[in-house]
Amino acid sequence: MAKKSAINKNNKRIKLSNKYYSKRKKLKDIIMDKKISLEERFKAQQKLSKLPRNSSKSRVMNRCQITGRPHGVYRKLKISRIALRKLGLEGKIPGMIKSSW
Repeated sequence: MAKKSAINKNNKRIKLSNKYYSKRKKLKDIIMDKKISLEERFKAQQKLSKLPRNSSKSRVMNRCQITGRPHGVYRKLKISRIALRKLGLEGKIPGMIKSSW
């Protein structure tokens, strides 16, 4: 089980990134648009830099929903390889069985 503080910190980052998503997108569109004057693009860049750092989507860590483990997480299932194996052995995932050869 991961530290509660690390899980809470990541949850806070997720909330912030969702809250500021549209604002960041608008500012980035302005910055990338070459038709807009250099001064306006620079002002948009300054506004973007004033937003909280943790509001960036790239700061969010993929963590297991069951254990909070940060590594070995399947994106589609949002659980770690260890939790997936445990659930598979318990028979809680349909179609998944223990392999033997």
